[in-house]
Amino acid sequence: MDKQDTDRPTQSNAGLRNYYLTRGLVAAGWVAAAFTIGRGNPLAAGALLVAYPAWDAAANLFDGVRSGGLARNRSQAVNAVISGLAALAILIALGNSRNVVEAFGAWAIVAGLLQLVTGLRRWKRFGAQWAMVLSGAQSALAGGVFIKRALDAPMHSITDVAPYAGFGAFYFLVSALWLTARRGR
Repeated sequence: MDKQDTDRPTQSNAGLRNYYLTRGLVAAGWVAAAFTIGRGNPLAAGALLVAYPAWDAAANLFDGVRSGGLARNRSQAVNAVISGLAALAILIALGNSRNVVEAFGAWAIVAGLLQLVTGLRRWKRFGAQWAMVLSGAQSALAGGVFIKRALDAPMHSITDVAPYAGFGAFYFLVSALWLTARRGR
């Protein structure tokens, strides 16, 4: 156990499980909104595209503070800042009629790598982080695909991005279930 794990109390297994469950349910709700109201309404689609990284910023900030502070959880502190900046960049891209999928893709790469780092850091203490590590790696890969596709054909809809959030929902829910199963043992 490193010094970082003993300095001050951090969130419990149940707290992390509840955090993952909340993140999974919000992401699933976002996907449902993207395929329903976002599909045919450009204003709603734009709001959803801004809201996703904004929610990620808030969630990382909340979890980082709750897990012992942002100084101790640098990957989440950086992720919160990057995600907040991404939400702003997407909002600006929407207002300038630029391709928001490129901005979303760049955010997915950086946020995914930071999630991977957070999952690896937590693995020793909580276990059950393989889904978060896999999710972070897949997010980074998906971000690269988004950028390539956006450069190839600039017109994309929110339904091109929604499966990304669907996989995120899946991984967060799997992590919540895995932590629940570990607790029962």
